[in-house]
Amino acid sequence: MKPISRLLALLAATLCVSFAAEARLFRHASQVDPGTMDPHALASLYNNRVLSQIYESLVERDESFRAGPRLALSWTPLEGGKGWRFKLRPGVKFHDGTAFTADDVVFNVKRGLDALSAYRSALPNVSGARKVDELTVDILTTQPTPVLPLSLTNFRLMSKAWCEKHKVERPQDFKAREETYATRNANGTGPFRLGRWETDVKTVLLAHPGYWGKRGNVTEAHYLVVASAATRVAGLVSGEIDLVIDPAVQDVVRLRSQPGIKVAEATGSGSNFIGFHHTRADIGNGARGNPFKDARVRQAIRAAIDLRMLVSKVMRDTATTGRALYSPAVDGFDPRFNAPAPYDPARARALLRQAGYGDGFAVDLDCSAQQPTDSLCQAIAGMLSRVGIRVSYRPLPFNTLLPKIIAGDTSMYVIGWTAATVEPEGVLVPLARSRTQPGVGEYNFGGYSNAKADAAIDRGRVEFDSAKRVALFTEAMTAIDEDAGFIPLIYRKVTWAMRKNVDVVVRPNDNLDLRFVNMN
Repeated sequence: MKPISRLLALLAATLCVSFAAEARLFRHASQVDPGTMDPHALASLYNNRVLSQIYESLVERDESFRAGPRLALSWTPLEGGKGWRFKLRPGVKFHDGTAFTADDVVFNVKRGLDALSAYRSALPNVSGARKVDELTVDILTTQPTPVLPLSLTNFRLMSKAWCEKHKVERPQDFKAREETYATRNANGTGPFRLGRWETDVKTVLLAHPGYWGKRGNVTEAHYLVVASAATRVAGLVSGEIDLVIDPAVQDVVRLRSQPGIKVAEATGSGSNFIGFHHTRADIGNGARGNPFKDARVRQAIRAAIDLRMLVSKVMRDTATTGRALYSPAVDGFDPRFNAPAPYDPARARALLRQAGYGDGFAVDLDCSAQQPTDSLCQAIAGMLSRVGIRVSYRPLPFNTLLPKIIAGDTSMYVIGWTAATVEPEGVLVPLARSRTQPGVGEYNFGGYSNAKADAAIDRGRVEFDSAKRVALFTEAMTAIDEDAGFIPLIYRKVTWAMRKNVDVVVRPNDNLDLRFVNMN
């Protein structure tokens, strides 16, 4: 070998060793698969944990969880309150090298409003979008919509050209288990690109070298699907896993004193609650009619559930409780909702007698088989049995449960909700507003309707004054609480367990952002 050739070979080897030394593999585990790679097909926390690394939004929550610019640099309301104008970040490219422009935003708004989209609630009152120039776009609304920029933190953007090339102009029909090119492929502007997705096993994410923004030192991330809590913890202790997003509550105390492990915790913005089907004629199981149409029955169920016991025994104090559908971490939470509904089985029985169900009734409870929801539902079933309500608990994998309750195929269910806006409108409009107009009540699975709450919600949605908005949403939540339209259960604390060499920012929405992860 000639001297110059040997020198080049030595230099190449040195560079490879240097790159290997800088490479950082990060392995994080959870219990649920993302379900799809289409960013508009499925609205779930587990899906967001993967796709928010690949696809980006116009507005974001930064490292301190403050709202701020991402793909948009600035935004201002249009005259007359008929929308917002967004100035886009220049020089941004998708993973395939295509430039990000206003055309992509217009395309995504249309896709997000599609009947198959799971993200119509992220586009409140939006009627469409129009391009002003290559880096300016107007998102149009049918009425003043102060919350729109915050809502867009949960709306991720695809490449128009890529979607048209691969015939995925419409979202995947997730409920029908449709397979499209976007189901298993991805092309975003985010800090990581999709390496591969092995359903119910792992998703491999690779750092995108052309990313416009800053990120930590992780060069490859594996999102591991490990259904067993014991297996997740064992992998963490052995060093095969670097971070467990959802350690079982019974393991958290032990992990705090485990050598080489640390536990980080923050107040979460999510809540778990019981919902009912309010409109169907009967609930089956031999029950007479639909008991949940009677507020006294719903109030009886609430009185029969010992919320403090759920917090202390089931959640092992990794949660708090209260009376609102949103937690104290949400902007505008009123302290009046801190006190949970009283546990009073005697009152529950009396209310059931008044409603004509003195002998109780039988009902199916649809619930996620994942922890801690599984344990919550088992405890609730036992509590209700003591007042004569015979519950058949139906645990399902989350990605099976969600399409079932979206279709209204349920009588009573338990589910969680984390508002991307981190303020009350992002909870009340999708979950509790009557489905009397497009774009509202998208996740009001049981058809709940409360005229007093609707009126306050609608006034709050168009109010730009923050204090007045908060007062109106508090009024709406108070009306729902009095009606026991839903039964709030717990506000789960965000608790992550990790190896001590992991430096990470715990986020109230329970969504780990790989930009803020460093491996020491």
